[in-house]
Amino acid sequence: MSRTKPEIHWLPRRSGAFHVPAGAAPTAVVVGGGIAGIAAATVLAERGVRVTLLEKEAELGGRAGGFAELLPTGERVQMERGFHGFFRQYYTLRALLSRIDPKLSMLTELADYPVLGPGGEVQSFSGLPKRTPLQVMALTMRTPHLKARDLAHVNGLAALEMLAFDTERTYARFDRMSASEYLASLAMPERARRMLFDVFAHSFFNPEAQMSAAELLMMFHFYFTGNPEGLIFDVVNEPLGTALWRPMASYLEKRGVRIETGAAVTRIERSGDKHVVQHAYGSTTADMLVLALDVGGLQAVIAESPSLQPLWPSVSAMRATHPFGVLRLWLDRPVRADRVAFAGTTGIGMLDNISVYERFQGESARWAREHGGSVVELHAYAVPPEASADEVRADLLAGLHAFYPETQGATILHERFLMRGDCPAFPPGGHALRPQVATALPSVALAGDGIAAPVPCALMERAAITGFLAANTLLAPLGVMPEPIRSVPSQGLLAPPSFLRRKPREIEIDEAAQ
Repeated sequence: MSRTKPEIHWLPRRSGAFHVPAGAAPTAVVVGGGIAGIAAATVLAERGVRVTLLEKEAELGGRAGGFAELLPTGERVQMERGFHGFFRQYYTLRALLSRIDPKLSMLTELADYPVLGPGGEVQSFSGLPKRTPLQVMALTMRTPHLKARDLAHVNGLAALEMLAFDTERTYARFDRMSASEYLASLAMPERARRMLFDVFAHSFFNPEAQMSAAELLMMFHFYFTGNPEGLIFDVVNEPLGTALWRPMASYLEKRGVRIETGAAVTRIERSGDKHVVQHAYGSTTADMLVLALDVGGLQAVIAESPSLQPLWPSVSAMRATHPFGVLRLWLDRPVRADRVAFAGTTGIGMLDNISVYERFQGESARWAREHGGSVVELHAYAVPPEASADEVRADLLAGLHAFYPETQGATILHERFLMRGDCPAFPPGGHALRPQVATALPSVALAGDGIAAPVPCALMERAAITGFLAANTLLAPLGVMPEPIRSVPSQGLLAPPSFLRRKPREIEIDEAAQ
């Protein structure tokens, strides 16, 4: 098995037919219209299942969706729940989006996403080699925050774990350790740790002290040490709803999917061998069910549904992590011309990144040209639960002024502040308790970025992978070919060789990528 090439996974095992048997036409309800639900609905509909997709919000997209915002001028623009980077190794998400645009022309590459620290510190990630361990060596040599004398004191054995990811071994050894304990064990200088690791660790919405070290090591592997595509990501060049989810809705509707927005699900009952889904518009009956909800929504639906009680033991252990805050500002003057589209930040308050939307998104660029201003968004991950909305907003604004001093004299023409607490927690010791896609009920599958996946993945890619796998799981008894899952290598460069590990489930190497 190659450890430097993407892999193709057929899960469950490959079957022969692409469509459900002629005349069968089973039905399915997908609850949740985020990435996971859209992915599941796509595969089910393409295989001949009659699908109803229920979403409680007015628009599809979930945490990667958007909504209309009315400016004081009467202009209507799109607001989102924070910046989203579409990394090149998000193979499954990209496969989903290629349904509406095979060339993915809605995405634009960002050449760099520097990390900014106090006192003008900058760490760039552009131009690194793609192959392991060359990218690690290049980053170590490049960073001004790690000197040769510092390397003598670094815990080399702990650091090498970032190159030795293996699901069974890594979770067995590190899942009960917190991410903060692991990072402390590296014995890196504080400045180097802050510039190289803190922003990355925060990006998964979980505070380091309450996040599994194994989960952090998996994410290091997925994004950096096991990523064949390099540290490159793209951004959507128009608002997410416009560029992705409205075209995706049209794609699904053309394949017979009935999409109901504003359709919050309250309860699911059983009638014979059918699921009866109660929602805001009445009820929908189906043979198969996909629950693609956030933690709170999933637990609420199952708690009210006696027929789903076999799922409760695994789902009840799930928790949402700390809230996150998003502040978008429409300013009366532009930020400095050399400001990048996206920068991570560390060391000043709660602020974790700054996005200048007119640098990459068409709608904001048009607004900025017309008004001579800037559209700037500030994001804080894993906000302390005791912090009030006013405190978080003030802290984010102070961080912006510290990193981009030219904004201190700008007038805020309009602002929108959001705080949400619906991202999944990945606590120490929680891996074995995480719900799986396949459930104790053969006609019910789970999907979402809090559901366990059989390959390294995170965030939007985990949502897409579990969505595809939910559809595959429900289609398998019908003898229908699964949707392939393409992933980064399952093991790191220094992981134990295969003959020392248990035999993995069926994996085929992506020969086209070699």
